[in-house]
Amino acid sequence: MGFEAYSTPYDWSRVSAFRTAAAAYPGGSVDLSIGSPVDPVSDGVRKALADSSNARNAYGYPATVGTPELREAMSQWYARNRGVDLAALGATVVPSVGSKEAVALMASMLHLQPEDVVIQPRIAYPTYAIGTQLAGATVKLVDAVENTASWEHIKGVKAIWVNSPNNPSGKMLNAFQLHDIVMAARRIGAVVLSDECYALLAWRGSDDAADATGLAAHAAPSILDPGVCSGSAEGILALYSLSKQSNMAGYRVAFIAGDKNLVDPMAALRKQIGLIIPGPVQAAMTYALGDGDTVVAQRRKYLSRLMSLVDGLKAFGYGDAAIPDGGLYVWVKALGKDCWDDMDVLAELGIVPAPGEFYGDSGYLRFSVTATDEAVNRAAHRLRGA
Repeated sequence: MGFEAYSTPYDWSRVSAFRTAAAAYPGGSVDLSIGSPVDPVSDGVRKALADSSNARNAYGYPATVGTPELREAMSQWYARNRGVDLAALGATVVPSVGSKEAVALMASMLHLQPEDVVIQPRIAYPTYAIGTQLAGATVKLVDAVENTASWEHIKGVKAIWVNSPNNPSGKMLNAFQLHDIVMAARRIGAVVLSDECYALLAWRGSDDAADATGLAAHAAPSILDPGVCSGSAEGILALYSLSKQSNMAGYRVAFIAGDKNLVDPMAALRKQIGLIIPGPVQAAMTYALGDGDTVVAQRRKYLSRLMSLVDGLKAFGYGDAAIPDGGLYVWVKALGKDCWDDMDVLAELGIVPAPGEFYGDSGYLRFSVTATDEAVNRAAHRLRGA
């Protein structure tokens, strides 16, 4: 069985007309639709990449599981920023070529079959569903994965997607909710798949006083926290990306951490099909994992942009606009009959958000703050003056 057919409303060509209309606004458009970082990569990352450009791991084939230095950096990142000793949990790691690849191939690498069911939030990153469909398995949407009664008794559940902080809503689950999910999944023999790509960009209860040594206190709870998983990584896989925390989306650097009995076979399969991070990029990733100062600085930029954007959205009439629990998006209910009505109105102001239909609810819109300070402030000014 190869890749199966998939269907999704996630098609950015549907936004093209709104981008064209927005570009006609005096002063140009402000595109707050796609969450692609705009800030520079740190000098340290670039130096690590350059210094490794003719090293043995560059002219020779790099290891699928990463260099010893990268593997140590991933483990130390978990210990320092998540309070997790991976070895003590029976967990290991493998780098992935960006987190989207890992998400899209997860159901296939778990060898799920057509009769198998994958649970995911109704409001969610669309690649969860696409990946399940590619494997030929069945997608089951629930309003809240933390409500384990909504899925625990469904026949054939083999995996549960958790995304905290959530893209697009910013919703963040607490440690007790995550623990309940892990326990319910273990009762039915299912794997928990936790997308934690925005973990260090949590805002709930934060005054952003974080420094490089205190990021863990400002992070979203981890599915691999010993208190959450009862001291064992059994049946758990967590995904993390450096795209947002370190502005390395183009480097395609992420990793999977969790149950050694699940990660090791995935690593072997990844080796056979060449899903390997290039050697010099592994060196850059190693540096970035230890560079907490850059993460702290980036947090401050994003929080400032969120505050500016929320102020503008509220002034325009989006009364539910608020700093999210975590992540880089403001998720608001449309003022018109659906998101497409609002896309029209906002394009007339030169502003392009993402339609909520892409993420599971056509009654909402998602505004990203992965735009420059100037661009976000310009959008907020237009919204306040409209």
